[in-house]
Amino acid sequence: MSAVMEGSLADLGSWKPVTCSLVKALEVVGTRSTLLILREAFYGTTRFSGFVDRVGITDRVAAEQLRRLTDAGLLSKQPYREGDSRTRYEYVLTDMGRDLLPAVLALIQWGDKYLQDGHPAILHVEHGTGAPVQVELRSDTGARLDLEQVGVRRNP
Repeated sequence: MSAVMEGSLADLGSWKPVTCSLVKALEVVGTRSTLLILREAFYGTTRFSGFVDRVGITDRVAAEQLRRLTDAGLLSKQPYREGDSRTRYEYVLTDMGRDLLPAVLALIQWGDKYLQDGHPAILHVEHGTGAPVQVELRSDTGARLDLEQVGVRRNP
């Protein structure tokens, strides 16, 4: 089964997703190191050395990815200084970056289910209650949707 392609999109052979938002999103966050940096930012990592250590990447890769995420508007650089040392920067999620949390959690949830045999090492829970957090597909009416209930149509 698949999503329901509506109107002129029903004939898949008659069009191509030229300006697909997924393509544009992957241009920004489509590498392993980028997604792991975002995961770490969600977990509270802000300093360059923390990203290098926790993600397991080289300084060069960390610098490149942090620059890309900052240029794209997902992270902002904020100066800090410890003692008499030179000014350094930490990286903090912007609203744009925070809005990626459901996408990253969805990938983690998928990996927990299919790649960890349902036994993940880390649980994501509601802080106040301990209830498990689940990413679900819902409409604006609040209805939970399966793939077959999703329609795809042109935006006027």
